[in-house]
Amino acid sequence: MQVDLIFKVAAIGILVAVLNQLLIRSGREEQAMMTTLAGLIVVLMMIIQEISNLFSYVKSTFGF
Repeated sequence: MQVDLIFKVAAIGILVAVLNQLLIRSGREEQAMMTTLAGLIVVLMMIIQEISNLFSYVKSTFGF
């Protein structure tokens, strides 16, 4: 696993956590939940792309 991917995921997590707290404290709980879900989707898309790259690498390694 690439270290930069770990840092990107951590940065997104920190950003989402800060935004979530700011929105909750301003009485925007629904927007806070949407922000959290959007952050989760972004991270999942990044991980899915890495899994896809892994499968492509394994496939090319074994000549499929």
